[in-house]
Amino acid sequence: MKNKKIKKIALLGLGLENQSMLKLLDKHNAPVEITICDYRDESKLKDIKVKNISLKYQCGVKFNSDLEKFDILYRSPGWSLSCPGIKKAKKYGTEISSPINFFFETCPSKNIIGITGSKGKGTTATLIYKIIKKHLEEKLEKESKEKNKNVWLGGNIGIAPLTFLEKINSNDFVVLELSSFQLEDLNYSPKYAVITNLFKEHLSPADPKNPNYHSSFTKYFQAKLNIALNKENKYLIVNEKLKNKIEAEKINSKIIYFTKSELESKLSGEYNKENIDAASKLTSLLKINKKTIKKVIKNFKNLEHRLEKVANIEGVRFFDNSFSTTPESTICDLDSFEEKNIIQIAGGADKGADFKSLAKKIKEKTKFLILLPGSGTDKIIKELEKINYPIDKLFLAKNMKEAVKKSIIKSVSGNVVLLSTGCASFGIFKNYKERGDLFKQYVKERAEQ
Repeated sequence: MKNKKIKKIALLGLGLENQSMLKLLDKHNAPVEITICDYRDESKLKDIKVKNISLKYQCGVKFNSDLEKFDILYRSPGWSLSCPGIKKAKKYGTEISSPINFFFETCPSKNIIGITGSKGKGTTATLIYKIIKKHLEEKLEKESKEKNKNVWLGGNIGIAPLTFLEKINSNDFVVLELSSFQLEDLNYSPKYAVITNLFKEHLSPADPKNPNYHSSFTKYFQAKLNIALNKENKYLIVNEKLKNKIEAEKINSKIIYFTKSELESKLSGEYNKENIDAASKLTSLLKINKKTIKKVIKNFKNLEHRLEKVANIEGVRFFDNSFSTTPESTICDLDSFEEKNIIQIAGGADKGADFKSLAKKIKEKTKFLILLPGSGTDKIIKELEKINYPIDKLFLAKNMKEAVKKSIIKSVSGNVVLLSTGCASFGIFKNYKERGDLFKQYVKERAEQ
């Protein structure tokens, strides 16, 4: 930032990460001219005020035109690397980067822990963060020299790492949840890496607000694997189910496999035993006391919208896993409860998934199925028809309110009402959070009647 030559920078997409990038550059009066490139109309973007830098907009139909005129492009995770504008810019020598690349370049600490995977990365990242935080608190009580040591949580979990970059000390720990779209062009790797699992996901664009996708399952896996391929990575903690895939790759870091933990926990879902074991293996590697690890795991609860227990109404338990956007993760949810005991709310937008296995699991496990509108729902119905799923056990809801109402009508004491869609939320919801929030709202309204 000392160089006074004015650099022309484009922020591709004004999401949380590029908003934090903009604020940081403005704060330091960086010698830059910034252009916001976004498919949305300028009037619909957040009104972010800058004091020190020049700010322009390139929106609407020309959002990705002439990107080669910039010195650096900072790409939001939702902005595809296959964008024609990016491809052309590369040919002209424009630097392609991202806010997460900038974070790794400038982070004062090398104690970075990165967690990725199709599902479970948010729970695992938060659990690791909580264990380290408790460990540091206990150390502080005994040794005053630890008072300047801290732990930070950010990334795809909804906290842009650049918002706390300048608060990080050189001996701090940083825990980052990293998506495949953040990893696919990351030039660095965290010192410690975790891969929770791998399902077929993000293989077609499901949401115009986040249209990025991977052209094949192989490319999706390679994006995830990028978390451990750069020289900074020293340890890779990975699900034993991926052992064959991992052994076929050239990985120089030490590989540690995890399976299922039997430690006492309040987490719902059989698959969370794997997330617990991943967190346990990683924090043990940091030489954290086993008693501390066990204590935190014992009291840790499901994150919001991740098989979160919402209510118990007259013996009927309601669970919200709106975050379940793949058939594989929904299968795991169904396996967490007793057979023919589940009233399930599923369906929605399709992300290029195969619903054959989910249809079989639904027939095996559900008492009654309620489907929300969407292209994924159409595919689920086709698969259910192939295996003669009883039509009297199926209901098509127009919206979440109708879905919750029907689930209550069909349930009796001892049943589970499960929101686990296996599909993306785009269509009748803004995102998975709104979908889960509406589910919880209507359930709680019923509980208060």
